[in-house]
Amino acid sequence: MTSRELTAAGIGDPALRSAYSRCRDLNSGHGKTYFLATRLLTPVQRPAIHALYGFARWADDIVDAPDPALTAEERGARLMRLDAELQSALRIGHSSHPVVAALSDTVLRYGIDPRYFTAFMQSMRMDLHVTEYGTFEELRGYTYGSAAVIGLEVLPVLGTVVPGPEAEPHAESLGLAFQLTNFLRDVGEDLDRDRVYLPQDLLAAHGVDLGLLRWCRLHRRTDARVRAALRDFSATTRGVYGHAALGVPMLHPVSRPCVGTALVLYRAILDEIEKADYAIIHRRTVVPRGRRARAVLPALARIAALRTRHALQAPLPAPPPWSGAPALQAPSAAPAPGSDGGRSGDGDGDAPGTRVMS
Repeated sequence: MTSRELTAAGIGDPALRSAYSRCRDLNSGHGKTYFLATRLLTPVQRPAIHALYGFARWADDIVDAPDPALTAEERGARLMRLDAELQSALRIGHSSHPVVAALSDTVLRYGIDPRYFTAFMQSMRMDLHVTEYGTFEELRGYTYGSAAVIGLEVLPVLGTVVPGPEAEPHAESLGLAFQLTNFLRDVGEDLDRDRVYLPQDLLAAHGVDLGLLRWCRLHRRTDARVRAALRDFSATTRGVYGHAALGVPMLHPVSRPCVGTALVLYRAILDEIEKADYAIIHRRTVVPRGRRARAVLPALARIAALRTRHALQAPLPAPPPWSGAPALQAPSAAPAPGSDGGRSGDGDGDAPGTRVMS
């Protein structure tokens, strides 16, 4: 986290500045697409976005910590400790855990509904014992907490030119579209974790079962039936992107280049998957750097034009006047996501696992 960003956001407490910087480091190291898009926001907005994403990464990495000795029960206990740490921080205004400290400060500054984090943590726990979903509706129950609420959480930071409830359905679709894209891109990696996020009824409609998916992964080949199922899922995902895109004009003008660019970059993953004719189970699809750069350049031009013409008509989205919660305890270095860390367990590569946007 640059000093300019922290100062612009009104974050002066040294412990809080360190906590937000920790979240930025998590994001810069793990979420290439998402971090790149975040750079298109104003310095005032970036720390809060990093805190929200950093917490999601931390929780996600508890679920998918690489230590094979960790049981589902142990991972669940660490999620519970992380959740308890967050609830405590929201009550008393501080935490010794740097990621939770930054998140709770952001939640209180922007008035973000704490229930979003309850839903998020519930979905994280589902990943410890749910390995497949029968229908798209069942999957939506999971993705509300794992993805849709991420869009709702960032909305107050992005700002809107319409009443919040009008923009919220599109914010939910934004998070959902990104995650459905991750499910498609990471279908092979998820198989290795014994998870299948593509709905079972969609797979069955094309004659696909777990055995056939595993055969494709093992032999690095893509059966025609699997291609058809993946094509069907991709078409559904594109429809969700269409609904999400309708919300971009509802955002504060200064936030539109960031979200618009994120939409372009993530839809480009679908383009690359289609270009590969859905032969993706044995390899991960990536968007070439040149294409990423071409997507960002127009956004940079729009940002420059906004600043040059002073074209913003609405106040810049920013936290309300903030006197500060009780003094933050100096956070120790955050423990590794797969470790207990005393107070919590919890940090693409694009997305961590398949849940958090990249």
